[in-house]
Amino acid sequence: MHDNTSVFRYLKMLSLDIIVYMSSTQTTPEPTNSITSDAQVKVLQQHNAELTSQVNNLQKQLDVFKKMLFGKRNEKRPFNIPGQPSLFDVDKADAEESGQEEPKKTVTYQRGKAKKGRPDNCVTAEGLRFDDDVPVKHIKLTPPEIEGLSEDQYEIIGTDRRYKLAQQQASYTVIEYEIPQIKLKSDGRLVCAAGPQAVLEGSLGDVSLLAGLLVDKFAYHLPLYRQHQRIEAAGITLARSTLTNLVKRAILLLEPIVEAQWRHVLTSKVLAMDETPAKVGRSKTKKGRMHQGYFWPIYGDSDEVVFTYSESRARRVIEEILGEDYSGILLTDGYKAYASYAARCDSLTHAQCWTHSRRQFVEAHDDEPVLVDEILEMIGTLYSNEKHIREHDLTGENKHQYRQEHSGPVVDEIMRWVKQKLEDPSRLPKAPFTKALGYLYERDAALRVFLDEPDVPLDTNHLERALRVIPMGRKNWNFCWTELGAEHVGIIQSLITTCKLHNVNPYTYLVDVLQRVSEHPSKDVIELTPRVWKTRFADNPLRSDLTDAV
Repeated sequence: MHDNTSVFRYLKMLSLDIIVYMSSTQTTPEPTNSITSDAQVKVLQQHNAELTSQVNNLQKQLDVFKKMLFGKRNEKRPFNIPGQPSLFDVDKADAEESGQEEPKKTVTYQRGKAKKGRPDNCVTAEGLRFDDDVPVKHIKLTPPEIEGLSEDQYEIIGTDRRYKLAQQQASYTVIEYEIPQIKLKSDGRLVCAAGPQAVLEGSLGDVSLLAGLLVDKFAYHLPLYRQHQRIEAAGITLARSTLTNLVKRAILLLEPIVEAQWRHVLTSKVLAMDETPAKVGRSKTKKGRMHQGYFWPIYGDSDEVVFTYSESRARRVIEEILGEDYSGILLTDGYKAYASYAARCDSLTHAQCWTHSRRQFVEAHDDEPVLVDEILEMIGTLYSNEKHIREHDLTGENKHQYRQEHSGPVVDEIMRWVKQKLEDPSRLPKAPFTKALGYLYERDAALRVFLDEPDVPLDTNHLERALRVIPMGRKNWNFCWTELGAEHVGIIQSLITTCKLHNVNPYTYLVDVLQRVSEHPSKDVIELTPRVWKTRFADNPLRSDLTDAV
């Protein structure tokens, strides 16, 4: 993700370069008395072609950066329905046929009352819906006529309940434990109650604070310094470094759980993998800059995600994560390191993402708009078939058969179409559309894997949705000061993201697991992963003392 200031600065540089090149191509030649030779004409033509090529390349770069700053990020296609404009512009069409100009019309607008976006009964239990975990403060309203009367002097014949949603500003509570020292008169022994259970020994933070810090920072992307400001605004004096230490120590308690989840993910038949950059630590080669590392998320077929960090994007990182003998199906984008790794593993089947292939054509739309629309329409048919599979809940052999009958012929047609366009001798090799054709054609075998394997998705969109937490965090706290900090980010994001995939409340999960992890048998640590925890402990989770403290 590029910083907007640096992108804007680069835009200005590109604009100046284009102006310089355009001015150099439009210089007026000096008058000459002799006739220009053929050699001089060829030199001028070659020089002009080089300058034109450079201007075109700079213009393409400028368009890319303009899109990054001002353009839309989605890849949705606008649909043009033939004849639809004529339904609303009949008078204009008739005027054009008759050769007469359409008279200008003055349109006046009057502000009206918008339709209410909420139902009339929104203040009742039917209008405001909430779970049982939401705290409710009960306020009883009584008419002034019964003030001073005893209960036997009036009768309640019905109760009307109204609800309003309220908010407390950064609510923090201090729990005071009163531990009396007692002397038994019978035998003179001194006894006292055990102290409060502490997740972190010698820490002032309750488990509710630890879970809240983690969820606010990594689920809602609220940096610790903002949380510290909120704590100070609540009237509590606390060092910012204390929050950092609490977060670090709490994450270290969760590390064995993520390792158990990682081992389970590697047993998946279909494994999706990707990488996303992050600024981590100071650069060792460039003074004053941050080093660019990479998070490598892996997504298992049980809806579990594990984020691993590495300072490199090389193929060896894939070997370190998956091992040299991984057997199964690896679904990735078009990054060549995955193909290189798959070529070395005989027991691995490499599948690739159709969305990334489609994206190449979307970016080449300005080069060949008609042909791009044609290929996007064919790829869209594949996604229509997948929608049918989801709507009819097809699985196993039924899903495999439907893909063979409906998507198989479409893939064959796409590959024939691509091969035909590539064989066109008039097509420039470096044109964006030609590169998109080559990108798809080179990955023919990997793009067909989903036809034979019903468990393989058509793309890696499910993984890209899961890894969005890293770019979102990158926009909020910008970087990690150390590689150890990046590894901590990977640990906690693995659990929080997996909680979301299994519809588990991350706060409830962390409050329970942080108290349970020190007492749970290490051989059964897999039971504390969100996937298994949901079935074992979610119905009766451990709570903080704050729940019973008021």
